[in-house]
Amino acid sequence: MVHMKVTVDFDLCESNAVCMGIVPEVFEVREDDFLYILDENPPDAMRSRLEQAVVSCPRAAISLAEDEG
Repeated sequence: MVHMKVTVDFDLCESNAVCMGIVPEVFEVREDDFLYILDENPPDAMRSRLEQAVVSCPRAAISLAEDEG
């Protein structure tokens, strides 16, 4: 079964929380000012919002891939 996998390049990420505003079920910036991925394999129903988060990221740090797991 193919699942969507969310990855973040933490070397690029500035934890500005744009992605959290779009998909709070997947992304969270905590009090330590670091971004956390809450669900690396979210349901396909979130794909359009995740794609919006990818293109909205000011640092282009987020990517989506197909995971054969």
